[in-house]
Amino acid sequence: MIKINKTDEIIKLFYEEHKRPTDIAEQVGVANSYVTKVIQKDKRYIEEKQHRKEENKETHKVSKRRYIQKRREKEKQEYLAMVVQINRDNNYLSTKKQVSDIAFAKWNRGMFEYDKHSSDLVLRNGITTGYNVPKRVGNVVSADMIRAYN
Repeated sequence: MIKINKTDEIIKLFYEEHKRPTDIAEQVGVANSYVTKVIQKDKRYIEEKQHRKEENKETHKVSKRRYIQKRREKEKQEYLAMVVQINRDNNYLSTKKQVSDIAFAKWNRGMFEYDKHSSDLVLRNGITTGYNVPKRVGNVVSADMIRAYN
């Protein structure tokens, strides 16, 4: 049985099996700095380092493409959900001649704030509206009851 010394084993693991120095140090049972010194003394070090750099660049490109693709798919799904919501709201609004104050508050929840003293939704300060927009929506038990339609 041929016994390989640690230096030869480190070089074999790094250049032939393409392992990382930290993994080699753990496997061989030496310090990371020792592994680095051994592999840097080899004449193939610069070439191997450049090869690994290019490999990492390609891996990064692929990962970035996947990330962008997933993000675009998510944005597309959110957009489609928004279109469905808009169509549902348009359908509801087109069938009603008059929208109740509570329904208006649900569709425009950001315009109102909850008044704890009166349990009403009150139009926020600084919002300018027409005459037909309710300034106060009464008989609201909790602000959590009023949310935009899903």
